[in-house]
Amino acid sequence: MNNVEKNTYVKDQITNAMLILLKSKELKDISVSELTDAAGVSRVSFYRNYKDREDILREHMKRQLTNWLRENSKQDSTTDESLGNIFAYLTEHKDFYLLLSKRNLFHLLKDIVIESFGPKPDQKNIDAYAAAFVANGIYGWIEEWFVRGMQESGEEMTILLKNRNLES
Repeated sequence: MNNVEKNTYVKDQITNAMLILLKSKELKDISVSELTDAAGVSRVSFYRNYKDREDILREHMKRQLTNWLRENSKQDSTTDESLGNIFAYLTEHKDFYLLLSKRNLFHLLKDIVIESFGPKPDQKNIDAYAAAFVANGIYGWIEEWFVRGMQESGEEMTILLKNRNLES
């Protein structure tokens, strides 16, 4: 096994252990020692790959979303369809996000949304402000949809996005 494969193995072990432990405990109650023992890796492996336990979940979400979008996005999709894909992804991974919600960690998804759709350092100010507005709006849609029980499918959310009327 080369170094990349070893590192991938270690990260997978840590992620799987984290997801198992989160089913029975709050994140704050999971120590790095308990996590690495459950994963069968050293504490050094943890600190070489993550700055804190939340990083495990952020990386897992980012990797899951990136892989899902690569496999499920159409080349010629509109922005609204691409955003609708995010809702389809969340529906497919509902159990994971319900676990995050149960453990008061759903807010970690915001980091992924802001990183993906939010402002970039090289943007002009007005473009960065617009990107921040859009990214936070997307997260708002996701959060409210989740709070309301994810009643609509990903396809229905795509239609709502295309036909949105932001007047109350």
